[in-house]
Amino acid sequence: MGLFDKCYNYNHADETKEKGIYPYFRPIQESEGPVVMMEGRKVVMAGSNNYLGLTTHPRVKQAAIAALEKYGASCSGSRFLTGTIDLHIELEEKIARFMGKEAALLFSTGFQAGQGVIFPLVSKGDYIFSDKDNHASIVAGNLLAASINVNVVRYKHNDMDDLARRLAQAPADANKFIVTDGVFSAHGLVGNIPGIVSLAKKYDAKILVDDAHGFGVMGPLGKGTVHHFGEEDNVDLIVCTFSKTLASLGGFVVGEERVINYLRHKSPALIFSASPTPASVAAASAALDILIENPDLPERVRKNADYVRKGLREGGFHVIDGEAAIVPVIIGSDEKCFQAWRMLYDEGVFVNAFISPATPPGMQMLRTSYMATHQREHLDFIIDKFLVVGKRLGLLHAHAG
Repeated sequence: MGLFDKCYNYNHADETKEKGIYPYFRPIQESEGPVVMMEGRKVVMAGSNNYLGLTTHPRVKQAAIAALEKYGASCSGSRFLTGTIDLHIELEEKIARFMGKEAALLFSTGFQAGQGVIFPLVSKGDYIFSDKDNHASIVAGNLLAASINVNVVRYKHNDMDDLARRLAQAPADANKFIVTDGVFSAHGLVGNIPGIVSLAKKYDAKILVDDAHGFGVMGPLGKGTVHHFGEEDNVDLIVCTFSKTLASLGGFVVGEERVINYLRHKSPALIFSASPTPASVAAASAALDILIENPDLPERVRKNADYVRKGLREGGFHVIDGEAAIVPVIIGSDEKCFQAWRMLYDEGVFVNAFISPATPPGMQMLRTSYMATHQREHLDFIIDKFLVVGKRLGLLHAHAG
């Protein structure tokens, strides 16, 4: 079989396009936050990660424009060489203060932050204990670590008994690194941070939490899942992204100054990537200011998600319970998932279709997510259209209470 034969033989997406139910790469022509323009018509957005609704905030846009005018479109180099500007340093200091950690380090994308922190910190013979449902960026970091003979152990999702068993099996004197999402991106469930902290203390392990979907949504002032549980002093590293709540592109890690300093000089994902652009850094900084000034925003996100979660469940849908901004609706097959997506889209609601292998068989879902800027009229519209589609496709079941 030739190298590209698998590409020539791949036709699943083409078949779905021919049926008119292909849900991916749909261009947005204009965005007002909760409502977007797609294919010449307005659609209520129920699939965005713009949790605080700040991507169109005037202060965020103006900050990006001002940075573009002052610094240009690019920093023209990596942070390690010519790519650092004062905005990078200022935002790192601001994030560290906000998160209550000694230091922060910016990455060009959230994926690079997740992937770029793990690999430099581990060595041959060390152990990484990684939740099976961790984000792809963590998986990428684990694969890099495995290439230098680090032992990567995947434990059952959020299963503290399984994690304890696997920690106990590792040599007592081995370095151990527990890595978990704070809020898991597909189903929106919250990681068992207290359980992980307890096991880390027992087995002398370090902890990294990727809180891409928890930052800005969970915890006091939106500081994230670790702060939600009051475990900020017991978690060593927190990784986040700008692309959800901070209305931009990029990522960061916070932790001890000596650890962050090491990553600054040893992380290939940082050293060999162009630095975050001036506009993206300025936009993220402005969004963080707005979050700090409006501590009610995270609660508004959660209340909106809770409202839809309750409405869909009472309407008869199989909804995964959770606390964050993500509300997944289980559909049960690839074909029906695509059909439901298309019907909702035709009704004026955009959601995300998650199918196998991204989900286990039978757990194919429509993943919805909510913003602080969704109004009740938007939420009721989403619920109503879901009920219309659910009745047509036979997805509704008797509500068990």
